[in-house]
Amino acid sequence: MDNQLPQEPATPEEIWAILREVSRTQKETALHMKETDRQMKETDRRLKKTEALFNSQWGRLVESLVEGDLVALLQGYGIDVESMSPRVKGRRNGEHYEYDILAVNGEEVVVVEVKTTLRSEDVTHFLGKLAKFTVHQPVYKGKKIFGAVAYLTVDHDVELYAERQGLFVIRATGSSASIINQADFQPRAFH
Repeated sequence: MDNQLPQEPATPEEIWAILREVSRTQKETALHMKETDRQMKETDRRLKKTEALFNSQWGRLVESLVEGDLVALLQGYGIDVESMSPRVKGRRNGEHYEYDILAVNGEEVVVVEVKTTLRSEDVTHFLGKLAKFTVHQPVYKGKKIFGAVAYLTVDHDVELYAERQGLFVIRATGSSASIINQADFQPRAFH
């Protein structure tokens, strides 16, 4: 036996009150979702900024490892470096450019691209940058331009690909760096 009384149908005023409450709750939910979305975007922005800072600092560390030994390494190939310029950046003909390290003497310039992890697409991209080097840096027109890629770690066989393109291949190891090209390697002059 059921002791419940039958429910009376809701009045129009009660239905409107329920609809107003549902509408108010939906608006609050939408505001909460909007705020959550804003917070997620802010968190994403901060993570990207932190990642860029980390990568930038890590890249500078690798550049420092290479730069410290570069003069001696290139002397081993008969290139007497008179000056070095790290992080050469600029804009010419509406195009931005950046070179990690330039090692220069009166007749020769070695342009060094430094990567934490060297990949084949990095080598290909760098070869394109080398092709435009004297456009970006016309002061070096008429000089022998050599290229070098330096890295901490490398994808499989990329160092061989780089060497076959005529690039010096420099591996940063701990507190120093070394050129790892084959003994009979002859660097290619790009200009």
